[in-house]
Amino acid sequence: MIDLDNIYLKRSSRKTVSMEILPDGKVLVRAPLRMPAAEIKRFVFEHKGWLEKHLQKQKDAAEQASGPEDRLTMEELKELASKAAEVIPKRVSYYAEKIGVTYGRITIRNQKTRWGSCSSRGNLNFNVLLMLTPPEVIDSVIVHELCHRKQMNHSKRFYDEVLRVYPEYHKWNKWLKENESAIFKRMI
Repeated sequence: MIDLDNIYLKRSSRKTVSMEILPDGKVLVRAPLRMPAAEIKRFVFEHKGWLEKHLQKQKDAAEQASGPEDRLTMEELKELASKAAEVIPKRVSYYAEKIGVTYGRITIRNQKTRWGSCSSRGNLNFNVLLMLTPPEVIDSVIVHELCHRKQMNHSKRFYDEVLRVYPEYHKWNKWLKENESAIFKRMI
């Protein structure tokens, strides 16, 4: 059964409605500004089967994933942050040149739901937990964020640019989606 308390609605100037399961098990529904609430609710219930199936998959994966004994200590997080501060700026510089873009400040953060972000000013944020993933995943996130310097959206043109620079992007993005729940659970 769908718990409506775990569904968040975010309205924007988009033209379509979409649904996403966040790592914490909550559901984010993105909808156009003027779409009636009844139509949004109907969309959620029409996709109830998909939603329940994927929520169960996420729950099963979480149960098999790390327990409290696998949680990172503050000392381990500091070590990861130090490693990230050394590795990520070098990779950002390398890929920025390949893509042909500039960027602003690079920040490493302890985040529970995002791997990276790019502001409209070109400032880049990356999750310290990327250091627990294969180097190819780190590169895929870096390329994704740097490509936002050319396209501040997730259009076909955006993904064409990502794939031009990093042809194995989909493979490593899939790896990240399949493993992110277990990795995020390690955060204190």
